[in-house]
Amino acid sequence: MTLEDIAACASQDTMLPPKAAVEEVLVAAQRKGSLTVGVYESAKLMNVDPDGVVLCLLAADPEHEDDIALKIHFTLIQAFCCDNEINIVRLSGLQRLAEIIGGQTEPSSEPRDMHCILVSNPNTDSWKCSSLDEVSNYCVESRCRNQWVPFISLMDR
Repeated sequence: MTLEDIAACASQDTMLPPKAAVEEVLVAAQRKGSLTVGVYESAKLMNVDPDGVVLCLLAADPEHEDDIALKIHFTLIQAFCCDNEINIVRLSGLQRLAEIIGGQTEPSSEPRDMHCILVSNPNTDSWKCSSLDEVSNYCVESRCRNQWVPFISLMDR
């Protein structure tokens, strides 16, 4: 743990609840084209540019808890994120997630795979999102409490 991590643990004055901050980050990242949606698409991006990824969101609902393939994907993605110091948040509420970022690419197409979503931060300062800082602080605070992958439910409005 670095000195910055310790200082962040002492700070408890986040402005938005984590759920609202995550929703704002998703909207802002999508607007700026900094959102990668899907397990395979995310894996490709992390392989090519792991330093550009600032947040990984792993989403599953209770009905997915018996999906062994999804558990394996999540385990591998979490390990990669930990090795590359990428913040990770587990989410539930795929329906709400679909409302936020759009669940289909075209009306006739199948729903998008939203089990893994990456937020990348381009090297330019074209977008600064205070909510991204709040989510990062939430991740640091969670690690201080030995909760290495914090959980947020998007189902509650």
